[in-house]
Amino acid sequence: MPDDPSSSSGLPAGPLKGPRVRTIPPGEDRERLTCPDCGYIAYQNPLIVVGSVATWEDRILLCRRAIEPRKGYWTLPAGFMEERESTMEGAAREAWEEARAKIAIDSLLAVYDIPRISQVQMIFRARLLSPDVSAGPESQEVGLFRWEEIPWDDLAFPTVQWALREHRSRLGRQDFAPAVNPTPDVLAQWERML
Repeated sequence: MPDDPSSSSGLPAGPLKGPRVRTIPPGEDRERLTCPDCGYIAYQNPLIVVGSVATWEDRILLCRRAIEPRKGYWTLPAGFMEERESTMEGAAREAWEEARAKIAIDSLLAVYDIPRISQVQMIFRARLLSPDVSAGPESQEVGLFRWEEIPWDDLAFPTVQWALREHRSRLGRQDFAPAVNPTPDVLAQWERML
């Protein structure tokens, strides 16, 4: 057995290098992971999630998650944006990956801030180019649901419910600003509507 524990882990032997010290760099207002040797700062920024409320006539596309978190629960086709793609390209890619759905994006429906998990979610309003959808590798199943058929108790995340409600409140409208996180008053009003 080797005497150097780092050699059995696949890491190079010797002192650690790179960003490894948490400190407030000059000109900053919060701690960052920095390299004490060269001064490199490893910025960790929020992740952007892109997705869509995609419809075919009066039905909405939902996907039952095949992966954690919230495996087995229903969600909108959405996921992390990739490098070198636009937000709309990302939303269209996610619809294809999760539901084999081809969509045409109409407009930005909502921007949700989720600071507790360092996410910004951008949800678009879109229409399916065909009702032919099927589960992709991250979905157990997919379906097209009329409003009254939506499995409200089995939705994966609060933002799914928010986006569905915002979509419904804007049906037939083209002149709206994107929604943001609902206030407690709006959430209470939505609860009374169920």
